[in-house]
Amino acid sequence: MAERSVADAIRDAAERLAATSDTARLDAEVLMAHVLGTDRSALLLRHMREAAPAAFASLVERRAVCEPVAYITGRQEFFGLPFIVGADVLIPRGDSETLVEAALAARPRARSVLDCGTGSGALLLAVLANLPEAHGVGIDVSAGALATASANARALGLEGRAAMVCADWHLPGWDESLGGPFDLVLANPPYVEDHAVLDTSVHAFEPAGALFSGPEGLDDYRVLVPQLPRLLAPGGLALVEIGHRQADAVCAIGTACGLSPQLHHDLARRARVIAFSVGNGDEG
Repeated sequence: MAERSVADAIRDAAERLAATSDTARLDAEVLMAHVLGTDRSALLLRHMREAAPAAFASLVERRAVCEPVAYITGRQEFFGLPFIVGADVLIPRGDSETLVEAALAARPRARSVLDCGTGSGALLLAVLANLPEAHGVGIDVSAGALATASANARALGLEGRAAMVCADWHLPGWDESLGGPFDLVLANPPYVEDHAVLDTSVHAFEPAGALFSGPEGLDDYRVLVPQLPRLLAPGGLALVEIGHRQADAVCAIGTACGLSPQLHHDLARRARVIAFSVGNGDEG
């Protein structure tokens, strides 16, 4: 009996995954490329007639029960950079690139950056990679997340400019040893409503502590946003990611403590990021 080819294995996997994934064929190709130690383009050009590797089948079964592809491969691209990801961190998403773009456009001369809830380090490290004179601190309450963020800093050659620190913005004095105030404060806090219905790939696999924030999804904004004025250096800017229906509520939290909000939308034209400044916020 002839060995099953890579092309045959990908076809069969796509059929297997169709019931649980809207991107079944793409998932199969990405997983096969991962097993072969290559990229998807090279897979399609050079490897389709080779014998299918035995290890591919177990990865397909993991995806068939909705485990995210990024967790299976351990990698996710964000803002053109490769990031290590695992079950301790949220998978960086394209929507969050809106925050990085807004930060770089608004404060291209920033020298100090704080990332609140750094997770994989994606926001902080993407900003630092594009601001070669800046240094930054990423905070998180999860030891696993901090280990992942530190690994990403090393892999990207940014460990000399990025410190990962355990800190909790719910506790008094949490920021006293971080070296602030900062030119840029970045935050993608938990903002999902406690009883929200999420895809299985999210609620069964991604860390709940980085997702949920009370019945309205606003609990962490109510704690963190009022602290932003003291975290910001003169002319500084804080950029906070939000759920697309939370703009009015989070803007109101900021204006109540003297911050001026500016709303940014993602590529789907949904409200995605609020930039908070003290005063008119026009400094570069």
